[in-house]
Amino acid sequence: MSDTECTNKSSINPDPHRSNRGSPLGSGNHQTVNNPFTFGFYFQALTRMLSSPSRFFGELPDETGFRQPLGCLIISGLFFAGASLTTLSENQFLMGGILLVNALVMPFMTTGIAFMVITMSMGKRVSFPKLFSVYAYATSVTLLASWIPLFVWLTEPWKWMLIIIGMVKGCGFRWMQAILVVAVSIFIVMLFFWSLGPVLALIKGALG
Repeated sequence: MSDTECTNKSSINPDPHRSNRGSPLGSGNHQTVNNPFTFGFYFQALTRMLSSPSRFFGELPDETGFRQPLGCLIISGLFFAGASLTTLSENQFLMGGILLVNALVMPFMTTGIAFMVITMSMGKRVSFPKLFSVYAYATSVTLLASWIPLFVWLTEPWKWMLIIIGMVKGCGFRWMQAILVVAVSIFIVMLFFWSLGPVLALIKGALG
């Protein structure tokens, strides 16, 4: 075989793994569901989320797993709960545990509500793991600042904006569809906690 033929063949059949080196998410759909979670991935994912969330979500694989987004959520949740202890004067460990559970459970809850809204109104447009990855990554970033008093008024809108961007760029929704799904989800969550108001008041009274 001549040198010219070898060159042509190598240009037609490039190394399939070469394009995935240097990006924590690989190159979009080439990422597999078995990719391990590492601290390197965590910091690179946060950096890319802060610098270009549209590109970050646009490179999410179609078939994603729970390992990497859940790992990011756990690390940010631990930081959020630990940092929140510096702002509490009573029942620090109890409240820290409650804050950690809330930080880890709420993304699952809001993803479930959004998935239900999407399925009931538009059919199954996206898999639950991929939708959860959008919620988990968006929450992971905003948790790093949510522990600061009064910052919740900034981090909550920021989180939902990231989720909307993720649904559009990563899940293929139109902007209006994503906004409506998020708006309905927020309404359902608020209605749920409003219905739990008396129970939460009793718990708060018992702790106080």
